[in-house]
Amino acid sequence: MSDNLIDRLKEIGLNTYEARVYLALLRHSPATGYEISKESGVPQSRAYDTLKALEANNVVVALDGKPITYVPICPTELLNRWERSVKGSLDYLRDTLPKLSHEAADPVMTLRGEELMFQQVTDMIRRAEKKLFIQIWSQDTDRVAPCLSDARARGVIIRLVGYNDCQLENVVVFDHRFHETIEKTYGFRWLCISRDDEEGLIATIPMDGRPPQALISRNLGLVLLIKEFVGHDILVLDMEKHFPEHMTELYGKDTAALRDRIQASTHQISLAKQPVEIQKRKGKHFFYEGHH
Repeated sequence: MSDNLIDRLKEIGLNTYEARVYLALLRHSPATGYEISKESGVPQSRAYDTLKALEANNVVVALDGKPITYVPICPTELLNRWERSVKGSLDYLRDTLPKLSHEAADPVMTLRGEELMFQQVTDMIRRAEKKLFIQIWSQDTDRVAPCLSDARARGVIIRLVGYNDCQLENVVVFDHRFHETIEKTYGFRWLCISRDDEEGLIATIPMDGRPPQALISRNLGLVLLIKEFVGHDILVLDMEKHFPEHMTELYGKDTAALRDRIQASTHQISLAKQPVEIQKRKGKHFFYEGHH
C-alpha cells in the first residue's frame, strides 16, 4: 500500500486507518470487516470503528446482509466533495479574516536567501493584475523572465529599469548605465518590485556572495516608496535619452553634478542655472504616470 497515497488522503481529512481502509475497499469490495482488516493491515478491533466513522462521513456505504459488507464511494465523488468543502472554507476566510485585522499595522517581513527571495518575486509577478514597477540587474532576469512574459501577455502594464544591459522580450526596458558605480559604491546590487500598488519588495544582493536579504510588505507607504523610486529613475532616464544636450548643460556629463548634490559630496555645485527652453514633443509623453 502506497505511503504516498495514504499521506495525500490524510491531507484531505482522513486519518491513517481510514485511508488504509478506503484504499483496501477500492481494491476489493464489497468486503466484510474481517476481510477489510486483512487487506488493509488495520487491526480487526479498529477496523470496525474505522468503518463506522467512514460510514458516518459518507465515505463508505454499508450493504444489508449477513455479514454486513461495505463499498467505497467513487474517488471522483470523494475528491469533488473535498474540493467543494475547501473552496467554501477559503471563500469564507477570504471574506472574514480581513475584517478582523483591518486595524492592524501591515507588517514588514524580512526574507533571507536567494531561493526564498526569487520565489516571492515570481509569486508577486504571477499575481499581478494591473501593473508592475521593477528595477533589476541583467544577471537576475532569467529567474523572472517567463513570469514577466506571462504577465505582459495577460495585459499587465510593466515599467522596468534594467541594469547591466538588461534585455527582456516584449518588455520595454529603461536602461540604467551606472551599474558598476552602484556596485563599487555600495557593494551590492538590488531588486525592487511594486505590484498593483498593493505589495512591494526591495532586496539587496551582495556582490561578495553573501545571501540576499529582502523586505516585503503591503504597507501602502512602503509600496508607494518603491514605486516612486522606480518611477523617478524612469523619469530621469527618459529625459537623458531625449534631451542629452540639455541634461549635460544643466548637470554635467552623466548628470555627475546632480549625483554629487544628492550624495552630499564635498564638491559643492550650484544648480541655480538659467532655465533651459525645452521644446515640447508633440504626441509624446513620459511613460511614468503622475509626472508631466
